[in-house]
Amino acid sequence: MDENKTTWLLLIASLPTSGATARMRLWRGIKSLGCASLRDGAYLLVDDEGHAQALHDLASQTNTDGGQAWVVDVTARSEVDNQAFQALFDRSSEYAEIVAGLTQARKALPSQTPAEITKTLKRLRKERDAILRIDFFPNQTSLDAEAAWADFEEAANALLSPGEPHPQERPIPSLSRTDYQGRTWATRRNLWVDRVASAWLIRRFIDSDAKFLWLDSPAQCPSTALGFDFDDAAFTHVDDKVTFEVLLASFNIEMTPGMEKLAALVHALDVGGVIPPEAAGFEAILTGARTRLNNDDALLTEIGTVLDSLYTHFNKERTS
Repeated sequence: MDENKTTWLLLIASLPTSGATARMRLWRGIKSLGCASLRDGAYLLVDDEGHAQALHDLASQTNTDGGQAWVVDVTARSEVDNQAFQALFDRSSEYAEIVAGLTQARKALPSQTPAEITKTLKRLRKERDAILRIDFFPNQTSLDAEAAWADFEEAANALLSPGEPHPQERPIPSLSRTDYQGRTWATRRNLWVDRVASAWLIRRFIDSDAKFLWLDSPAQCPSTALGFDFDDAAFTHVDDKVTFEVLLASFNIEMTPGMEKLAALVHALDVGGVIPPEAAGFEAILTGARTRLNNDDALLTEIGTVLDSLYTHFNKERTS
C-alpha cells in the first residue's frame, strides 16, 4: 500500500455499562478486522476494500444493542501523523509469537505421529493466516516470519512425506495413452496427497490395467517400471507443477471443472498455495485412512473412492 495515499476510517462507539454481551460482540468485531485502539471507544482502521462496510455493520449492531456508534473518514494532516497511524498497526509482537511457536513446534516434530503433525500444521497455518489478513503494512518482521513458516512447513512435509521430489526445469512432452497401457507404475510407499491422487489418476484416466509397486526407496524402482513422484522419475514435479498436474499435462487429460478443482486441491496440500475449502476435509480423511490402514493398496482403493466422489461432485457443482 502506498503510504502517501493511505486513508483511514474511525469507529467511535459507546455502549451501556451493563451490556457485557454487546461489548464482547463489538470487541470481537474490532479484533477480527485488525483495528487499532486510539482510546476506549475509538478504533482506527485502514480504509481498504470492504472495511467501510464492515465498520458500518459494527456501528449498526452497536446501535441496535442500545449504544451509540459512528464511522467517520479520517485524513492524516501530515506525513508524520500518517506514519504514527501506521505504527499502530505494527504486528511485530504477533509475528514474534508465531515464530516462537514455530520454533517449539519444530523441535517436537520428530516425536509426533503423522496425525499430530497434520494437526499442528493446520493450527499454526490458521494462526499465521489470521495475522496475514490484518497485516496492512508488511515489513522485515513479517518477511522473517514467512521464512520461518516456510522452513517449518518444509520440515513437517518432509516427515509426512519423506523423499519429496525437487522440481525439474524441463518441457513436459505430450504422450499418447495407448503407449502406456498395462504398465507397472512405481512410487514411494506410505502414500500421501500427490502420490495417492496420481495413482488414482493413472488408473482412472490413463492406464486402467495399471499395476503399482510401493517402494521403500526410489533406488529400488525396476528399470521396466514407470516411476512417479520422486527425483528422476519418469513423472515428477516440473517447474511449479506437482506430479498430479504433470500427468494431466503429459497425457492431455480433459480439464473439466472437476479436474481443475482436484488439481488445485492436490497442489495446495502438496506444496502450498491457496487452500480450497474442501482441502481440510480431504486431508483429515487421508490422515485417518493412513493411520487405520497399513497397506497402500487398501489406501488407494479407499481414497480412490473419495476422489471419485469429489470429482463427480465438483463437475456437478459447476453445471447445476
